[in-house]
Amino acid sequence: MILPREAVLRVVLTGSECTGKTTLASELAEHYRTVWVPEQARVYLDAKGAPLVYADVEAIARAVIAAEEAVVSRADRLLILDTDLLSTVVYSRAYYRDCPPWVEAAARERRAHLYLLHHPDVPWVPDGLYRDVPDRREEMHALFRKALEAGGARYLDIRGGWEERRARARRAIDALLEGPL
Repeated sequence: MILPREAVLRVVLTGSECTGKTTLASELAEHYRTVWVPEQARVYLDAKGAPLVYADVEAIARAVIAAEEAVVSRADRLLILDTDLLSTVVYSRAYYRDCPPWVEAAARERRAHLYLLHHPDVPWVPDGLYRDVPDRREEMHALFRKALEAGGARYLDIRGGWEERRARARRAIDALLEGPL
């Protein structure tokens, strides 16, 4: 049965770079037998092959929306997203001191049901892309927390070792699935 978009619970893994978001998103989707959306900034950056600039922000935002819309009809009550427009807003503001107003508005309108905010307490593993550096993860984590709180988003700090992260995420998603839509 295909559920309408608004009936699908959206859980977003968010936070600073190299904190295990992609790995956990994939694992959670497999565990809950649903689909997930890979990080679109990574896809875009990999295709570009050069550092991002402010002019890339809108293209990334459009890709984030399109990727979610492309799979939401295949979700079984739950959709896992490896970042969303909130990440686009946070990084745009952090790096360029600005963000296109329509991207900020869309991020508010498309706010997920739950955010899993990954704490940068795991080892940095470089991925070869032109992105953050290890010494900015704490700073970025604070910016993500501030944005989530300012937007009234429901979020849970995901920290600790990999097993602890996985268990905390599953407990939070189980609670979300048990509650009313």
